[in-house]
Amino acid sequence: MVRKGSKEKIRQFLIANIGRVIESHELQEAAEGAVQYSRRLRELREQEGWPILSHLDSTDLKPGQYLIREEPPENYGVSFSPLISARLRAAVLDRNGFTCQMCGLTPGDIDPSTSRKVRLHVGHIVDRSHGGKDELSNLRALCSTCNQGAKNITTEKPSTIWLLTQIRRAGIDEQRSVYDWLFKKFGDKS
Repeated sequence: MVRKGSKEKIRQFLIANIGRVIESHELQEAAEGAVQYSRRLRELREQEGWPILSHLDSTDLKPGQYLIREEPPENYGVSFSPLISARLRAAVLDRNGFTCQMCGLTPGDIDPSTSRKVRLHVGHIVDRSHGGKDELSNLRALCSTCNQGAKNITTEKPSTIWLLTQIRRAGIDEQRSVYDWLFKKFGDKS
């Protein structure tokens, strides 16, 4: 008889409870009392790409509550290299000016989609599951909302020409919003 580890027990419990808010004590019970259940949950989310939400991702959840809304990726058993080093993470955040590269929010701003203060993460441009590497040229600063939304789907960041084309095509109100955001971020440089 093959014994299942705590991570496999948590996997099976989550799959059986897709769409239901799960309390942390339920996860610990599913892992048969393993004290490292939260680490296994984090590994599933960060290393294997499971779409597990916590109170940091949704205002509908309280601390100690989790929700998996959809099936995990098909390759959920695949494990990736260890997380990004602190030195590489610092280099990415510094290069990106401590600003989310998708929405432009910075730490301390209030995220309009969650009404919570923004926390930055380091995310991949080309996800690991698509062959992306843990190297500076493939990493960018992302807020929690953009990082969860971008997982496994985003491509490289847009070029300057593409951005300018989109701004030129936009209406005057959208152009003014872009101008206001840029002015707030960079101030008067004249």
